[in-house]
Amino acid sequence: MATDRPAAPALQEELLRRARERAAARTATGPGSTDRGPAPLSRAQHRMWLMDRLGHDGASYSVPFATRLRGPLDVDALASALTGLVRRHEILRTRYVQRNGEPCQEVLPAPESIAVPVVPADPAEAARLLAAEARRPFDLATGTVPRALVLRHGPQDHTALLTFHHISIDGPSLEMVADELAALYETAARSREASATAPGSHPAQPRPRPPQYADFARHEHRAAPGRLDEGLRHWHALLDGAAPPRLPGPAHPPTDLTARPTGSHTTPLAPEVPAALRELGRRHQATPFTVALTAAFATLHRGTGQDDLVIGIAGTHRRGTAMRGLVGLCVNTLPLRVDASGDPSFGTLLKRVRAALLDAQQHTDVPFDLIVDRLGAAARGADGTSLVRVTADVLGAPTTLRLPGTDAEYVEVGVGEAKFDLSFGLVDTDRPAALVQYRRAALDEEAATGLGATYAALLTALATAPDDLPLSQLTEAEGVQLPSTAVELGDSDAHPAERILRSHPHLSDAAVVSPPGGPLLAYAVLREIGGPSPAELRAHLRDRLAADLVPAAVTLLDVLPRAADGTVDPVRLPGLPSLPAPEGPHADAVREGFAALLGRTPAPDDDFFALGGHSLAAVQLAERLRRALTLPLTGLDIMQARTPRAVSALLDGRAAERAAASLRPATRPGQTGRTSRTAAGQPGRARTGTVLVTGATGGVGSFLLRELAAQGRPVLALARPESAHLVAADGVDVVEGDLTDLDGLRTAVRSADAVIHAASTFTRPEVDVAAMDAMVDAWSRGPFVFVSSVDAYGHPGGGRVVEESPSHEPLSPYGRAKLDCEARLLRAAGTAGRGGASAVRSPLVWGPHDRLRDQLRWGATGVLYQAIREGRPLAVPRPGAGGHAWYGAAWVHGAALARAVVSCLDTPVHGVANAISGHVAWQDLAAELSQLLGLKGNLEESDDIHPDLDHHWHYDSDRLARALRPLPGEDLASVLASMITPSLDRQPTRT
Repeated sequence: MATDRPAAPALQEELLRRARERAAARTATGPGSTDRGPAPLSRAQHRMWLMDRLGHDGASYSVPFATRLRGPLDVDALASALTGLVRRHEILRTRYVQRNGEPCQEVLPAPESIAVPVVPADPAEAARLLAAEARRPFDLATGTVPRALVLRHGPQDHTALLTFHHISIDGPSLEMVADELAALYETAARSREASATAPGSHPAQPRPRPPQYADFARHEHRAAPGRLDEGLRHWHALLDGAAPPRLPGPAHPPTDLTARPTGSHTTPLAPEVPAALRELGRRHQATPFTVALTAAFATLHRGTGQDDLVIGIAGTHRRGTAMRGLVGLCVNTLPLRVDASGDPSFGTLLKRVRAALLDAQQHTDVPFDLIVDRLGAAARGADGTSLVRVTADVLGAPTTLRLPGTDAEYVEVGVGEAKFDLSFGLVDTDRPAALVQYRRAALDEEAATGLGATYAALLTALATAPDDLPLSQLTEAEGVQLPSTAVELGDSDAHPAERILRSHPHLSDAAVVSPPGGPLLAYAVLREIGGPSPAELRAHLRDRLAADLVPAAVTLLDVLPRAADGTVDPVRLPGLPSLPAPEGPHADAVREGFAALLGRTPAPDDDFFALGGHSLAAVQLAERLRRALTLPLTGLDIMQARTPRAVSALLDGRAAERAAASLRPATRPGQTGRTSRTAAGQPGRARTGTVLVTGATGGVGSFLLRELAAQGRPVLALARPESAHLVAADGVDVVEGDLTDLDGLRTAVRSADAVIHAASTFTRPEVDVAAMDAMVDAWSRGPFVFVSSVDAYGHPGGGRVVEESPSHEPLSPYGRAKLDCEARLLRAAGTAGRGGASAVRSPLVWGPHDRLRDQLRWGATGVLYQAIREGRPLAVPRPGAGGHAWYGAAWVHGAALARAVVSCLDTPVHGVANAISGHVAWQDLAAELSQLLGLKGNLEESDDIHPDLDHHWHYDSDRLARALRPLPGEDLASVLASMITPSLDRQPTRT
């Protein structure tokens, strides 16, 4: 008979666990202790409590956390997860009262349940409803249990809002909360499913108890009384005589700020600006944050005319493993004082800011309130923090609540007033921007606009300006929108129409060509999807030029084709009159290859597909040319270039690029130096800890190399001879070979201490399996990670696929090869000195790399993309068609996959793990693509299932969930935008 009570042994084990926990609570000391009863406030909490007592709180310190969730949402599981979260973290159920005249915090009993109300709401009304909910004040004396609200826009479309009080949470805490909620939600949902199918099943094991914030506050107060004296003396000497920046207040202060208490100005930056700022920082041994902070100081100097400036930055009290997993308020404000006098160059100012930042980081443990107290009345205003009126930060992608089975999208909820008078922010995502936020009661609107424009212009100018240019000259670029504009507009040799197009704010590149005997033609590259049309651009030119200077047509391109010297290559521009046929060995090989595979000799501008070509023929042609010419080339290159002329020009460019590459003569893998290039069959021993990476020149491989480089791991990269120079970098030894060279593979494996096998032929499964056999045969030590594919699952019967689920027929040849390779690897793991093995199955890999970018344009997802681009009607499967509730694609960001794969080197999964960033329904993908392309899709739902769209599986990815947690720019919308929007600094397509 079924029973809801656990079996006797399980009950005894649970009672023993609780007894041990109580014993630990009685004896624990320090920041991880578990004292009961009232606790003092931490320094950061004390200031927050004081603001509340002074009536300065309102909604300013509400922390709304909203996410649009598309997919099936289990509201009961969300309520259970939130309840479990509040039970685990006492700070989320704490009230703030006074005892004997002193404020203290008291932990309230854990709630039995937390309600999650669901309100039907049209998406257009969501912003108003969310803001109203988030603005509801908390009563600190009664507690700060987070509030929840779910807006229901449709059966599988919701917006979930959680509202916290800042006294109980900070930015890093919010990320932990999001992760824990997702895990607790999944546990609750599965428990409900299990209870429905198997009543009386054993409950999930309890999670380890996290550290509690009240214990941190106690530890802070128990510290030796004189512990901070040295730091206080340091800050007093540093800040003595400092004054807050003089910001121009509004001439007529607003009388009603309830509607818009905070102002902001966001200026988009060119996509290449963040990378240029990182390079600038690298030259000066400074982080991107330091570079952006220096730009804020320079902007403030320009805007106020002051040399002695103070800007605040966020510090943290989080230190050591004892505080890992701690939810609470652990932030601290660090005031940086910098001298901007003498019209320094930006490089000089950067050194001053870097020195001030390093100095401050040596004294982060001193609470800002104590610093203000030591400085006295001169540093204190009505709110106690007037010394820091201005702050600066670098902002990444915001945190979202990623619940299993749903796609998450961040939702901005505007509440409260800015906490500082002026804040500078560099938005470092795939859509970079310069942000200025300000209090409208404290800063003049016109002055704020000017500061925002100066900050954006300065960040832009830094991308190309010399490091030694004085600030007075550097900031003369105010108003410049593109770093290239300042240079290219001064090019007197450029056609006037080209100069005007280059200066257009919505264009990232342009060229004007005057072919012999033909009309003037213009070509332009949009900065973002949805920019001006060719007709609008031509009208823009007509308004500014004489009629004979206006091009006959403007053609929009993804990117301007350029020759090896960087100039626009007219041979590869569409629409030009016929040019002489290309000559030379590359052109001859291309012509012969077209003829051999397509059965006819092509003209220079014949289209590959018009001649009967297809994707497999493109791969075969690329392999033929690659072997004959020993130059990197892929099937996607053929499919994009399409004509013999364009393919020949591409090969000419690749040859010039290879000739310019600076590689030293071949050496053995163990030799020192910046790079080495070895023959695969050559014996040798690589550096200790070396990771062999196959497929290093591919899209996934490029992200793997970046992740390994970031961790400082030495790499042995397998590459074909024609592509070896493409992966040469610091810390990378290059071993020449490919999957068909089995002896070379064995030698390479023997030379390394770990293996990441990410290469695949995709079209020749017998080669893939033979290569795995050779590598496993040579494997004798360290971990081995194989980048497999979810195709190895075949066609499961249900809609959810658990890790290591058995495969179901039919399996494609590609999927069966992956499954066979996994079996060979996992059988060998742990034998004969071998380490652990991990088979990481991935779905479609997307990311800002040409080899990945085109996955969106071909295959199943390409069906949608091409239909939207061409305005063709397309029927997508209706939910429920064929007995399946959902149709769509699982996907993973290339960087997230790399993190997951590399994490398996240290912690092998000893089996199969899925690497999934998310799932997107065909309807949602079509909507996202339509929005990004600025086109309206002609899609309808149907019970007839298009064979290319017959995908209906959700894949669990528990084992690698932490490594797969998205970083800024890795959400679905951002990665699709990066794959569609032209990028000036994207990597060339290579093999």
